[in-house]
Amino acid sequence: MLQGGKGGAAMIVPNAILLAEVSALVQEGKEVELLTKGCSMLPFIVGDRDSVRLRKEPVAVGDAVLAEIAPGRYVLHRIISLVKDRVVLMGDGNLSGVETCGLSDVKAKAVAVIRPRGKEIDCTTAGYARKVRFWGSLPRIVRRVWLALLRRTICR
Repeated sequence: MLQGGKGGAAMIVPNAILLAEVSALVQEGKEVELLTKGCSMLPFIVGDRDSVRLRKEPVAVGDAVLAEIAPGRYVLHRIISLVKDRVVLMGDGNLSGVETCGLSDVKAKAVAVIRPRGKEIDCTTAGYARKVRFWGSLPRIVRRVWLALLRRTICR
């Protein structure tokens, strides 16, 4: 949810409305920077700390994307499988559980992660792709331990 407003008044916009508008802006060719929520993309994206820059670009396995997995229900997760027009997604911080959607339901690709103080990580480089593949290749027990530590220290 987005909070803000004039004179200290809070304005709360439901995610379904906010992310539908983000999707529309991206479809118009605009880049959108969005603060992330949750811990499902650890260790690469930290919710409530990192933002992502979203853009309309072709997608492939390994890309983090904003997808509408059900009407009004959006996730920012990584593509783990792409066959014809069917996309399977899973958060980097998830050890099981996947979402599926059609290729047309992928609304945007995360092309950069923006850390506090403006440090930017380019998600389109070969080096970044290697890190993502390495993380995915680790044994599940290793990822489980690292994620437990990260959640205790980062996601409070």
